[in-house]
Amino acid sequence: MIQPNSPLWQYLSPEQRQLDTDGQLLLADCAVHPNEHLSDYSYLVFPFAKLYEGFLKQLFRDIGAITEREYQSDHFRIGKTLSPNLARLLKTRSAYAWIARQYSPELAVSLWTTWKEGRNLIFHYFPHNIRRLTLAEAQHTITTIIAVMEQSVDITQVHRR
Repeated sequence: MIQPNSPLWQYLSPEQRQLDTDGQLLLADCAVHPNEHLSDYSYLVFPFAKLYEGFLKQLFRDIGAITEREYQSDHFRIGKTLSPNLARLLKTRSAYAWIARQYSPELAVSLWTTWKEGRNLIFHYFPHNIRRLTLAEAQHTITTIIAVMEQSVDITQVHRR
């Protein structure tokens, strides 16, 4: 999915690259062993959503939106710092506001929307809204996650630091 030797690939840690490889293996296995009775393909998104979480933490640290201490913390929450709804409350601790100021509001929105659609709404269970993904929806979500990571690397030029 992520092109080897691309700026994004070069930026990723070995563990993040392995998540991409794992995700590719799941997609390939799904193509070889289709299951017409499967009601939810969210499992295909999981390695890419986990990769995205690691990527965001690394990106935020490397561009100065969060500290090394926040990066290393077991208590740091991406969804909180990336939420546009909390930007005013968090002030200088908002990665969303920091990215909007330093790079562009559009990038901040893309990062947030991908986080929300590609992770939170897929992996949380809401009794009133059990979200199941078709194969096409899972593939689209994966493509979106990768595209926003590539866009982020390109805009921030973080791979050159």
